[in-house]
Formats: sequence, structure tokens, C-alpha cells
Amino acid sequence: LSLLERFTRPEMLEQMTMGEKFLGSMYIAILGMAVTFIALMILWALIIIMGKALNTTKPKKSEVDVIDKTPAPELKKKESAEVEEEPEELVAIITAAIAASLGTSTHNIVVRNIVRTADTTPAWGRAGRVDQMNRML
Repeated sequence: LSLLERFTRPEMLEQMTMGEKFLGSMYIAILGMAVTFIALMILWALIIIMGKALNTTKPKKSEVDVIDKTPAPELKKKESAEVEEEPEELVAIITAAIAASLGTSTHNIVVRNIVRTADTTPAWGRAGRVDQMNRML
């Protein structure tokens, strides 16, 4: 009988030496790892095939036209003393960020209006960000 067949019978298991038990255990462990590895490789191949078969993404355009042709709607301006002109640095930073995210040049982007929004991040979120930034320093 082979080593694996002897492992299936309890009466034979008692008669095996410690070396045979160890060798059989290692054989079973390696066999289990091999089966798992082959199953993962099959799953990986199936995911690749399904990804290619179901790929519905459109090809990217080589050039992106970011300039908005429609006129921007007129917004009511606040008449309070808090209204200031947007600093040129802020406009440059926002333009550069948009250009980087779209993968285009800053010459193709026109920033017409910058509207500040209220920070709706909860206190624990802000504290977490501050903690992360302090850990990096």
C-alpha cells in the first residue's frame, strides 16, 4: 500500500513509525498547497479572460477639449465686506490641479468662478487627518 492509502486506515496508522507519519503529513501538506495554487491560477486566468471579454471602456481620446463653450450663469454677488477677488495663486493652483487630473495642458482650461463650500467633515475626521499629518513629520 502507498503512504497515502495507509493514512486512510486507522489500524495501519498506529503501526507507522514517526518518520513515516511525518513524511506522509508533509506529502499531504504539499499536495494541499499545490491544489490551492492551481485553483488560484485558474481563478486568475478566468478573471483576466472575463475582464477582456467584458471590457466596455471606451478608448481615451488623444486630446481633451476642456473649454466650456456655453456662457457661465450669472451669480448674485454678495454685497458684504467679506467678498474679495480670488488671488491669482489660488486660480493657478486650481487650474494646475484640474489639468493634472485631466492629463491636459493648463492652456486648455479656463477657470471662470471659484465657489467656496463649507467644510462638512466631522470633527473626528479632521482630528484623524491632523494626526496622520503629524505622524509624517
